[in-house]
This record gives sequence, C-alpha cells and structure tokens, in this order.
Amino acid sequence: MSTIPTAAFAFLKSLKKNNHRDWMQENKKEYLANEKTLKQFYSSIESNLNIADEISKVKVFRINRDVRFSKDKTPYNVHRSVSFSRAGAQRRGGYYLRLEPGNTMIAGGFFSPESSDLLRIRKEFEMDSTEINSILNKKEFKKAFGGFNQDYAVKTAPRNFDKNDPNIDLIKLKSFFVVHSFTDKEVFSEDFDKKVMQQYLLLRPYFDYMSEVLTTDLNGISLI
Repeated sequence: MSTIPTAAFAFLKSLKKNNHRDWMQENKKEYLANEKTLKQFYSSIESNLNIADEISKVKVFRINRDVRFSKDKTPYNVHRSVSFSRAGAQRRGGYYLRLEPGNTMIAGGFFSPESSDLLRIRKEFEMDSTEINSILNKKEFKKAFGGFNQDYAVKTAPRNFDKNDPNIDLIKLKSFFVVHSFTDKEVFSEDFDKKVMQQYLLLRPYFDYMSEVLTTDLNGISLI
C-alpha cells in the first residue's frame, strides 16, 4: 500500500511562500525525499490501472515552470502532477492526477485534441448525441464529475456548424475532459489510491465510446 504523506503537502505549502531558487536549493533534500514517495504512489496507481486498462506511458510533470511566456515568473509549480497514457491506437483518452494542498483532483478525457480529432468529435455530436449524453447523465458519472467544463468552449458556433443545432453546447467545446476533486483529508487517507481508482474506473465507458468515435469514420468504418 502506498499513501501520500502529510510532509509532501507541508513542503508544497512552504514552497508557495518561498517560491525562489535559493529556498529550493536549501530544501532540495526534502524535495527529493518527497518525490521518491510520490513516485511510489504513482507506480501503485499505474499498477492498479493496468489491471482494468493498459497503460503505455507515465509522465511525471516537472516542478519547474516554463516562464518564458508567462507574467508570473515564479520558478516552481506548487503542485505535483502525473498523467497515465493508454496503450495502443485503439485506446484513446488519458488519466491525470494533480496533488495540491486544498486543490487535489483527478481528471480524464481529451484536453485540446488536435484539429482532426476535434472535428471528428464535433461531427459525431452533430450527427447523434444520444450515447454521449447517456454517459454524461448516468447517476454515478454525473455525481463524480458533473459534466464537461463549458469554460473550454468557443463563443460562437464553429465554422460549418449551425448555431441552432440542439447539440451546440457540445459542439462548441474545445476540450472534452471531466474533473473530480478531493479534500486533503481524503488525500492523506490510507485508501486514497482506491478512491482515485474508483473515479478512474467510472471513466471507462466514456473512454470506450470516444475511442470508437476517434478510430472510425462517420459511417462506422474502422480507420486503424
């Protein structure tokens, strides 16, 4: 069993107050110790995911921020995050975990898909939204995730789509992911890995549906 230690959040809280390189250098030993523990937790999640799915890649995001195009020049992220990519061309979608004091979450889906995938998804929703709405409105799914974030949407109908289409709220979206948040108390619980997996497993019907959409044309003919 792998758990998240309270020390990991204590470090991130201190980093938020002292977000500069000198402080990080002075506390590098603690940072590395926390990273080792967190990576053990990520490995536990990967192992659990591989029981129900197949993961090809685990990406641990760097704590260093890319500040080249940001007004915020603080050098470090005050959260730790990791993503788990599904294996094979036939499996689409990805799992995400963000650990942050007071703002821990998991997410899953499709963030800013490439233009060809975005068009294919929109065309599918234009043609028939029955299945996606059925998934989004299932009691457990809706309780866990709510729905897609409408903040990630264009303001008007995309080119060649009717603004009066009954599915326009889906068609206007630019990203198709959902989020579930956790309290710090949940994060530090001994069964946090199980809580994470419980939410991840709820994503599978959505991933299976979107995988079929993105690997076929509008006539249902396989593209792989």
